[in-house]
Amino acid sequence: MEKNIKALIKYRIERANETFEEALLMGREEHWNACLNRLYYACFYAVTALLAKHGLSSSKHSGVKSFFNQNFIKTGKISRKHGSLYNHLYENRQEGDYVDFVVFEVGTVEPLIQQSKDFIETVSRQAEE
Repeated sequence: MEKNIKALIKYRIERANETFEEALLMGREEHWNACLNRLYYACFYAVTALLAKHGLSSSKHSGVKSFFNQNFIKTGKISRKHGSLYNHLYENRQEGDYVDFVVFEVGTVEPLIQQSKDFIETVSRQAEE
């Protein structure tokens, strides 16, 4: 694998972990919309690291989601459970960022924290292999 691609993968995994830490901070302060946003972006960075490993990229979030589902979920390389989580985070992040009067509650977001951590670990491992 090309040195630049390895550096990009490493950078994106670092961003995933850093952004997950930001999500934890937002959760501790009970800023649930911001927490959900950071969870999505943490998972997004892990996915873009995996895509980079395989020579895939997109300038749009919907394209990243499509590549991920098509190349990793449908093929069984990543579990459907993780695919569902990523799609769920994507939809909720869209709502939280762009739809008025959307307020996420602790009961909606808190269960996603551990799931997102597991997602990032799984996807990052595959990106680094």
